[in-house]
Amino acid sequence: MDKITLLVISNPAGKHLKRLNELKQPVEIHVGNDPEFLAKHAPDADVILVGGVRPDLLHGAFPLAQRVRWVHVLWAGVEKILSPELIASPVPLTNGRGVFRNSLAEFALASILYFAKDFRRLVRNQEAGRWEQFDVTEVRGQVFGVVGYGEIGRAAASLAHAIGMRVHAVRRRAGGSSSEPIVERLYSPSELHEMLPECDYVLVATPLTDETRGMIGEAEFAVMKPSAVIINVGRGPVIVESALIEALEHDKIKGAALDVFDTEPLPTRHSFYRLSNVLLSPHSADHTVGWINLAMDLFIANFELFRNGQPLKNIVDKHAGY
Repeated sequence: MDKITLLVISNPAGKHLKRLNELKQPVEIHVGNDPEFLAKHAPDADVILVGGVRPDLLHGAFPLAQRVRWVHVLWAGVEKILSPELIASPVPLTNGRGVFRNSLAEFALASILYFAKDFRRLVRNQEAGRWEQFDVTEVRGQVFGVVGYGEIGRAAASLAHAIGMRVHAVRRRAGGSSSEPIVERLYSPSELHEMLPECDYVLVATPLTDETRGMIGEAEFAVMKPSAVIINVGRGPVIVESALIEALEHDKIKGAALDVFDTEPLPTRHSFYRLSNVLLSPHSADHTVGWINLAMDLFIANFELFRNGQPLKNIVDKHAGY
């Protein structure tokens, strides 16, 4: 069996890298996040694993990796690592798509209940020692709209459907009728303005591409219900941040639950911190206990497929961006 040389772009101190010991031999592993180190070992790499957060490190190493046959990134979003050289090459790129879908779906469900039952008001009254009865909303029968009906969108829709919500969804390839059993209606991206007015909750779970950047902006908030809540677990720039803030400040929509942002970490004085109709997560909705090991599980399984010459899981359409 031929030896495989693996170049890992990551902090060598990462505890999750111990999982690389599970790879079947023969394999030669080089781990580093120094540009000189990567430049030295890239020419010999058969496989590159991207586990760090600096996209420029892969941008610099990939053109030197003339014998590389596969690149894997531990997370789902690939927009920051897609260099022109990587897109143009025949080298397959795989990602962590779907690894965190259940956790993100649970965050979406929690967000729905947070606004429907006004948990902020409950906590505020409890802290004040105040007994104040008020009406809450029942979500059964309400419409849960999904923008980006992929792994995360499906998992979230399944939970919403389980509590009696009606599911509508936008998918890149869609028609008026849906083959998805829990989806009442499937829309194409050009029909987004037809779906949004129907929705009580809108989940944004689409990857960031040229087509999805700014997909939800002033015009989209204008057609949404004033009682609607938007939930973003995809990428921050899919929603026009200034338009979202304006919609929240002027009650054009009821609220927003956000796990992703244009700038991360979110600046201290950002408007989202002061808005009482925002539920804010510091991009940790997918940080379940042991989350990094889930990502490593997928890579290790894919590595075995690669070694045996079998089709890889989670191949990215590099031109589409996901």
